[in-house]
Parts: sequence; C-alpha cells; structure tokens
Amino acid sequence: MKKLYRSRTNRRVAGICGGIGEILDVDPTPVRLVVLFLLLATGIVPLLATYVVGWIIVPEEPEKRNEKV
Repeated sequence: MKKLYRSRTNRRVAGICGGIGEILDVDPTPVRLVVLFLLLATGIVPLLATYVVGWIIVPEEPEKRNEKV
C-alpha cells in the first residue's frame, strides 16, 4: 500500500494534489481540476479548510524518493 505524501516535484501550493496524483498514478492536473470544481461546488470554505488541514497533517515526501537510481 502506498503512503500519501505531499509531492516535492508536482506542487503548485502545498503538493497535496500532486501527492494524490502520484498515489493514483495519474497526472495531477485532473486531480487539481476536480479539487477546483469541488471548491466551487461546496462554497469554498469547507474544501479550503480541508486542504489546509491536509497541508498540516500530510507529511512531505522524503528526499530519497526523488533520487534516480
């Protein structure tokens, strides 16, 4: 099972969407679009609060995962 990390390479703000994209093995752009849609559909505050909590709780990706062997 893969563990969720905030991405160091696929980030725009905090790397949450990039980390979700890496876990799902998809490009993070569709993940960002879904989050943007949900942000607008929920009235901004609930999803924004969830994103900030995720930013605080989800650890950043370890540096060793970025190295090419």
